[in-house]
Amino acid sequence: MTFSEAAESFLDYLQFQKNYSAHTLKNYRRDLDEFVRYLTRGKPEDIPLEQIDHISIRDFLTHLTQKGNAKASVGRKLAAIRSFFRFLYRETVVTSNPARLVTTPRLPQNTPRFLSVKEVETILAIPDPGTDRGSRDIAILELLYGSGMRVGELVALDVADLSLAERLVKVRGKGKKERLVPFGQKACAALNNYLQVRGKLLRRMKTSREPGALFLNLRGGRLTARSVERNLETYIRKSSLLLEVHPHVFRHSFATHLLANGADLRCIQELLGHASLSTTQHYTHVSVEELMRTYREAHPKAKG
Repeated sequence: MTFSEAAESFLDYLQFQKNYSAHTLKNYRRDLDEFVRYLTRGKPEDIPLEQIDHISIRDFLTHLTQKGNAKASVGRKLAAIRSFFRFLYRETVVTSNPARLVTTPRLPQNTPRFLSVKEVETILAIPDPGTDRGSRDIAILELLYGSGMRVGELVALDVADLSLAERLVKVRGKGKKERLVPFGQKACAALNNYLQVRGKLLRRMKTSREPGALFLNLRGGRLTARSVERNLETYIRKSSLLLEVHPHVFRHSFATHLLANGADLRCIQELLGHASLSTTQHYTHVSVEELMRTYREAHPKAKG
């Protein structure tokens, strides 16, 4: 079997059996395409699987590093290749797994970046609630901070996923796994206001078909994650905060503030939809950082 034939079988498996998202499938395809282009030296031809060994994979990683790829990027591409060959070995397409002999590059331990409660409040005060855009964006930011969901999960929400009465939202996470996430009173009030605006946005559509999407753009279609990012960038420029803030920072802030106020780590894991507790444990380091920052700002003997 050739590399390309095996790659298509692998991607079909991820899509139809593992229920991976279109975004994740795109990343896997891109990483495998880059690997086979390296193996064929960029020529439009295929390569038999038996010609690929652990040295081929190591050479590819060295090539990526020399091109200036970050260690995290190299590690992600290696993870895709490992998953690919693990699948092929399990399906007996290959008799050995060459990726098992390749070690993962050591990654720097970056702690997640987060906002203080005051910084969150500053950002939330910027959108104008008297406008359609502002009403929608307040609801978006309140829900991001109030639930800790990813921005991709937020824009995929439908109205049917939301229960204002119970203050719960059904979120579809990675691998299309569903979880119920609560949100607070402020997010509930912002969502209630936005739902009235949403009716106006629907009337701007050129079709009478109800899109079902919770968050709409100003033309009545489903909002995209990139639009949320651009709108947030606009609000940050209008603020007095000298920060680079991505929507994911609200997720980090949500988890950090819960942990700082005594929430159980397992509970935070469930709310965030993390498959592994080790991923959630990164926030314990962040919590210590926030504790030290609070100490330096509040204790009279902390400075000087």
